Amino acid sequence: MTEPTQRTFSPVDGRLLVERPLANDDAIDAAIDAGRAAFQEWRRVPLSQRIERLSVMVDAFVAQTAALGPELSWQMGRPVRYGPGEVRGFEDRARTMLRLAPEALADIVPPAKEGFTRFIAREPLGLVLILAPWNYPYLTVVNVLIPALAAGNAVILKHSDQTPLCAERLFDAARRAGLPAGLFQVLHTDHARVARLVADPRVDQVAFTGSVEGGRAVHAAAAGTFKLVGLELGGKDPAYVRADADLAYAVENIVDGACFNSGQSCCGVERVYVHRDLYTNFVEAAAALVAQYRLGDPLDPETTLGPVVRPRNAELIRGQVQAAIAAGARPLVDPAAFSLDRPGSAYVAPQVLIDVDHGMELMREETFGPVFGVMPVDSDEQAIALMNDSRFGLTASLWTQDEAAALAIGRRLETGTVFMNRADYLDPELAWVGVKDSGRGCTLSRVGYEGLTRPKSFHLRRI
Repeated sequence: MTEPTQRTFSPVDGRLLVERPLANDDAIDAAIDAGRAAFQEWRRVPLSQRIERLSVMVDAFVAQTAALGPELSWQMGRPVRYGPGEVRGFEDRARTMLRLAPEALADIVPPAKEGFTRFIAREPLGLVLILAPWNYPYLTVVNVLIPALAAGNAVILKHSDQTPLCAERLFDAARRAGLPAGLFQVLHTDHARVARLVADPRVDQVAFTGSVEGGRAVHAAAAGTFKLVGLELGGKDPAYVRADADLAYAVENIVDGACFNSGQSCCGVERVYVHRDLYTNFVEAAAALVAQYRLGDPLDPETTLGPVVRPRNAELIRGQVQAAIAAGARPLVDPAAFSLDRPGSAYVAPQVLIDVDHGMELMREETFGPVFGVMPVDSDEQAIALMNDSRFGLTASLWTQDEAAALAIGRRLETGTVFMNRADYLDPELAWVGVKDSGRGCTLSRVGYEGLTRPKSFHLRRI
């Protein structure tokens, strides 16, 4: 009998790109047992040595940069010109988390008390399961992978079936660095067995990045186990352009925040609110800039906008745009200028829509494409109300030259990160966290180590 396989089709031209056998129950049990055995040894390795070994792993991964860009393009469609940027981001986050590890994992010692030795140690959890998405296949993994291993855990990675080669590249880097067998493993398997992995009591923590629906499925699978489950889910991230904003700068960066990676970023800009004083000039400049994108073969160095990940994703994006137009929205970019955008294709033209409102799905639900709507506002109060009028809360960006105003507005926003004069960016020294339907738990920064360890108190009395 033929073993079931996982098949990956390229969004570039629809070809079968990768085929891998799916791990069965026996393979999954063996991986869990190997991971737990490796954990018992790895946790006793001094932190300085763990950091040293992981630094070598990062070196081994970065050494593959030249091959990674084209490989990414074939798997998920990002233009090859942007491939090295993801490798640089991976390296920055990995090295930052390794640098923060000694302080983040150090004992917490309360004030001295005569006759006692007291402190709180941070101990590794055990076996961490990472469920990773395709849109930023290295950047989303590194947020958990490197700090989990640095903290003394073992890791099993199940990557998206669209980007299996990314998981294998990471595994190869770990092998080249000489990490112990079983410490970091990769599994290709189906949804039913992923649910079994999540529920398995031998798995101590689950880190999922993906859709809200996927997060609900992971949460349901873990129900009753009491294990830690981190969920980094979707977004409908707003931008607010105040009357004092640098207009040209705001246009350039908001458009990039909305269209980079074909809009396939959980923290990409998807809705924009502009003070009425700047509204007309903003939408004219934004539409002109969006029209300059070159939609085409991502392997062409001149391409600035590649296909979205799958034709069905493209149809969902087109459907949102068409429904908004039917409800009264007005598109400002002529899709006919982007010849590859046609039914059944994974290539989607970028778009800016005005005359939109929150009754439209385009302004409520995640689009995950190079499309955004723009609404005029008359005040900070109106902007705050509209920005908070969402079931999502990942990031929000404020475009202003008044930092005090940005701080005051930011404290009232229901979101995990507040930006001023930038968007669609992760600073590894700051906590990455969502609220509402954008998830729970935290990665990156010193705080990110808290979800990968457990506190253990030592209360020693001398007599």
